[in-house]
Amino acid sequence: MKQANWIAGRVSALEEVENRGTRKSIRYVGLLVVAVAAMCLMFLARADESVPLQLLQTLPLPGFSGDFDHFAVDEKGGRLFLAGEDHKTVEVFDLKTGRRLKSIEGFGAPHSIIYLPETDRIVIADGDKGSLQILRGADSMKLDGAAQIVYVVTGGKDVPLDYSFLVAIDLKTLRKVGQLRIESNHVEAFALESSSWRLFVNITDKHEVAVVDRKAMKEIARWPIGSQAENSPMAYDEKHHRLLIVCRKPGTLLVMDSDSGKVVAQLPAAERSDDIAFDAEKGRVYVPGGEGTISVFQQKSADQYKLVAKVTSEPGAKTCLLVPSLARFFVAVSPGETRATAKVLTFKVLP
Repeated sequence: MKQANWIAGRVSALEEVENRGTRKSIRYVGLLVVAVAAMCLMFLARADESVPLQLLQTLPLPGFSGDFDHFAVDEKGGRLFLAGEDHKTVEVFDLKTGRRLKSIEGFGAPHSIIYLPETDRIVIADGDKGSLQILRGADSMKLDGAAQIVYVVTGGKDVPLDYSFLVAIDLKTLRKVGQLRIESNHVEAFALESSSWRLFVNITDKHEVAVVDRKAMKEIARWPIGSQAENSPMAYDEKHHRLLIVCRKPGTLLVMDSDSGKVVAQLPAAERSDDIAFDAEKGRVYVPGGEGTISVFQQKSADQYKLVAKVTSEPGAKTCLLVPSLARFFVAVSPGETRATAKVLTFKVLP
């Protein structure tokens, strides 16, 4: 009897040990499942962050040589415009299908394009003879939609001149209403502030940013960028009062406080860029580089930015256009001095 009770006790003890082991195993399995799920979520979050663009279409453009310059869009009419700088044309594409619709000839060296939906016209800054004759040497161009005044940078070393001009054109009369002489032979992109009369312009040969009162057409400040890099493309985050400046040699994204001129951030970016796109809603900055990559940055705060992806494009892909309403990002591939085929790349912008 004692032996039987002893055996029963041992069996009960073994069952308890086994049950405890099973419970521990279940807990371990549960913890492992939670850990794996957490890792998967982290991986998916990183994947979403690191792949902001998906290539949808590559449209070859045989017969083109030299460089393209900037894009413009007619969203209502479904048209995409591209300046064929060295081809002396403006190319027109179907915005949704990417199909090339026609080529508009008769230009010298088209650079910037602005589409005017009110009149269904396009304004082209022509670096050779100009769409308006007073714009010889014209390059960068921006529109003050409220005032219906277009501002154009002209002159400089390409004309050639040792100085440049910022010219204001009234679109209602097509007459020059203002002009500012800038003592620089290399002035690049600029940005307008809609809440004031301020205009910010890259003075590339001086490595500075000039601040202009565009109503008085008077320079009111000059801020150094803090390096010898070539400040060229520019976008403006007006909400945070931050100038987003792309530099070459070396490729850099430089962020400047537009109230003080202080450089608040500086990050390596794609080299040989001729453009920048800023998505204010997503806080995302795109910098296409001629070496064949697109640098994509995420704005964490007004002064904090992170490189989240280097998206492969193609050599010569250095100008771009973001169309947020369609979640599309267009990039022009310039053959340049190579014999590569010109192209337009269409990317889908991912959340």
